[in-house]
Amino acid sequence: MPELTIPADDPNRQLSIVDPDDPSLQHLAVVGDTYTVLLSGAQTAGRFCLIDMKVPDGGGPGPHRHDFEETFHLLEGEIEFTFRGQKSVAKAGMTVNIPANAPHSFKNVSGADVRMLCLCAPAGQEEFFARVGAPVESRTAPAPKLSPAEFGAFLGKAAALAPEFHTELLKP
Repeated sequence: MPELTIPADDPNRQLSIVDPDDPSLQHLAVVGDTYTVLLSGAQTAGRFCLIDMKVPDGGGPGPHRHDFEETFHLLEGEIEFTFRGQKSVAKAGMTVNIPANAPHSFKNVSGADVRMLCLCAPAGQEEFFARVGAPVESRTAPAPKLSPAEFGAFLGKAAALAPEFHTELLKP
């Protein structure tokens, strides 16, 4: 059995306590959803990012896959996850883990806003959202409704940035 070695404490790393209502946090509208970056990769030495997601009824991203793992913890509501073509419903209090590279999507089917936490490991997805999304003033602010032209522009921008963020957008 190998000997366990734990590196010394790094005094440059600090305790993080995050208030989701802190106005200095980055709040982003991403295709009708509102995402708040609670912890960025810069704060976790690139290990993960933590995002508070508000997803309105019917909202959620289309099919995609990427080379990092995601874990979702539902705080409120219900989300229908499609994972490798199979549909499952997760409810408040449940946690869903999506392995890296697996095709997936999710949709709010609860009839009300859903809130969930998304942990992406390693970090990087928060940078993708910052580049494709638009700033909103708070985590509870509704994301603006996009016109068909604005939605098309968003999809074009997301598709153009996807390879840089090791993401593939899949056909519905």
